[in-house]
Amino acid sequence: MKKIFYVLSVIVSLILYACGTESGQAVVSGELGIDVSACEVISASDTHGGFHGDGTTFIVLDCADGDVLNQIREKSGWRTFPLDDSVKALVYGIENETEHIGPYLTDQEGNPLVPEIENGYYMLIDRQITEGWATGADILHRDSFNFALGLYDADTELLYYCELDT
Repeated sequence: MKKIFYVLSVIVSLILYACGTESGQAVVSGELGIDVSACEVISASDTHGGFHGDGTTFIVLDCADGDVLNQIREKSGWRTFPLDDSVKALVYGIENETEHIGPYLTDQEGNPLVPEIENGYYMLIDRQITEGWATGADILHRDSFNFALGLYDADTELLYYCELDT
């Protein structure tokens, strides 16, 4: 009887987990406010979990068959390359004579998740800023990170979605 209960519990848990999992396109569309349903997910990883939900989400979409570039050009909030210093530090890191900052969006070996992009657009969504409240310190000088970032490579038509919560 205990074995049957255990097996049924596992099956129900797997079904509930599968029903609650959003597709990569749904996550990106919801956060960045553009329709990427025609894009193909090339890779996706998510290390969020645990008590506080800290982790990194990284999704790469091939948008060659979509209308993503036109949507990005029409939607406010997207900026053209080159990256500003804060986003550059988050994605690739910045090093000068006095300091070394980032990168923060890295793989397990500390390498940047996003390859170098020459031509494109980006959108940073800082989830620690609440409208009507004080914005606090610059994103690079806080005790934690809670942001989403979209980077579109106009040359390869790849869209990189990154989310970091610490």
